Amino acid sequence: MNFRRSLLALHAESESLIWAMRCMKTLDFSDVVFATDCSQLVKMVSSPDEWPAFATYLEEFRRSKSLFPSFKIQHIPRASNLVADKLARGAQSFPLAVLYVDSTPPAWLSESVGPLS
Repeated sequence: MNFRRSLLALHAESESLIWAMRCMKTLDFSDVVFATDCSQLVKMVSSPDEWPAFATYLEEFRRSKSLFPSFKIQHIPRASNLVADKLARGAQSFPLAVLYVDSTPPAWLSESVGPLS
C-alpha cells in the first residue's frame, strides 16, 4: 500500500499492518501470520506499553487483532525477501495510489518494477 506519506517509516509500517489486518478480515481469514521487514513494528506490537507515542496506532491494532482467533507477526529481514522489497519500492514510486492484497502481484505492477527475480 502506498496510499499515504507518513512522517516516519514506523508510522507507515503501523498503518500498513492495520490496513492488511482489515483486508484479511474482509476476506474472512481468521488464522493469520503477518510478516514484516520492520523489526521495530514487531517490537512495538509485542510490547505496546513501551511505545506511548504510537498509542493511537496501537489502540487500532488491538481492536483489529481482537477480530482474529489466531494472530502472529514475525520479522523477516529485507534481504531474505527481495521480491517483496522490489514490489514495495515499485509501488512506492508509482504515481497513483496502489492498494493490492494477493499472493502474486498484478502484471501491471510487475511490469512497472521490472523482473522480480
